[in-house]
Amino acid sequence: MTTPQLEGLRQSRVGKIPVAVPKGVTVTLKDGRVEVKGPKGNLSRPVPPNVAVKVEGASLEVMPTIPGRDGARFQGLTRSLINGMVEGVSTGYVRTLELKGTGYRAELKGQVLHLALGLSHPVIFPLPAGIKAEIPGDSKGTIIIVTGSDKELIGQTVAKIRSFRPPEPYGGKGVRFKGERVREKAGKAGKGGK
Repeated sequence: MTTPQLEGLRQSRVGKIPVAVPKGVTVTLKDGRVEVKGPKGNLSRPVPPNVAVKVEGASLEVMPTIPGRDGARFQGLTRSLINGMVEGVSTGYVRTLELKGTGYRAELKGQVLHLALGLSHPVIFPLPAGIKAEIPGDSKGTIIIVTGSDKELIGQTVAKIRSFRPPEPYGGKGVRFKGERVREKAGKAGKGGK
């Protein structure tokens, strides 16, 4: 496509904002992939179709290569994905899980999380590569802090841990995200005397 045609392309409001690349983070484009390196790790992903990515100094721009809505959609998606990668390698992501229930405990042995969740067996969950977990000493094993540079992987990991025992609506027991509000239902009413 020629430049005059690109000028009239529809752009996404999110996608046209340049991604700022902080000091200590390097972004390289090669073989249709975006590679981001920083103090918290290295991330790489293929560039989605219908967009062109260019690095200009300390910022990165995403432009659609096709007209219409699809170009704008891919532009916004690509910009958000790259921004998440840059943020992940520069500052990292943190998610906190809380265990509520009698005897519910978590213990970390190396890269393996051992969970006692009121089941007949302990749940053993090996953490994926690039994800770190920490259990504060003063929490008595009821708080798990999960950190990592890959936003998708960290989200998948905490969702998997939560799925072992989602909070139930009657007593609120289970694994929940910090700050998550669980709608609690009233239990069965006792037999009323007539």
